Amino acid sequence: MASYRTNRVTGATSNIGRAIAEAFAAEGAHVAVSGRSPERGREVVEGIRARGGLADVLVNNAGIYPGDTTAATDEKTFDEVYAVNVKAPFFLTAAVAPAMVDAGGGTIINLGSWIARLGIPVGALYSSTKGAMETLTRAWAAEFGPHGVRVNAISPGVVQTAAPGEVHPAEVMMKGTPAGRMGTPEAVADAAVYLAGDESSFVHGIVLDVDGGRTAAAVIAG
Repeated sequence: MASYRTNRVTGATSNIGRAIAEAFAAEGAHVAVSGRSPERGREVVEGIRARGGLADVLVNNAGIYPGDTTAATDEKTFDEVYAVNVKAPFFLTAAVAPAMVDAGGGTIINLGSWIARLGIPVGALYSSTKGAMETLTRAWAAEFGPHGVRVNAISPGVVQTAAPGEVHPAEVMMKGTPAGRMGTPEAVADAAVYLAGDESSFVHGIVLDVDGGRTAAAVIAG
């Protein structure tokens, strides 16, 4: 396992982003978290403050999901979603990747989504942004890889945390899959730690599905 000097995780104050930040901290990283909630941000920072370590990592995780149909999506929403989900990580990467090259290398991990490749009746706008991020992953791997910066992506499946004793409404989308259940933020975080570490040093430009087999296997309704 590599030791990590600096890790920046966008959208790190809840769910997947928070789990990724905490997982890197557990590996001995100094983690910079960002998100829209100062209160949640302070809570995350307090939980990982005592951990630290060496090598640069950027995780482009922040995203918003309006969940509307195409006809119900107005231009303002369209611009807002693309600004957060595509424009922000594009220009953050444009700023960070050259600095990584100058520092001797680094790792960039983008977050895609299973609905970028498997259509559902709502959320076309969001899925298109995640498709863009998966395309950028391959392009950035070609652009920055020869200069020591590895770029890969994770495509999470249905990842939600149900309240104790309750069944989350999204659980139904995982029926008939190989896993047969929703995923956890920690499962995605484990994949991020792998893609940032020495164990994946020969891995460039991939989209790693962490989705319980949702996109790889035929779903058999039960």
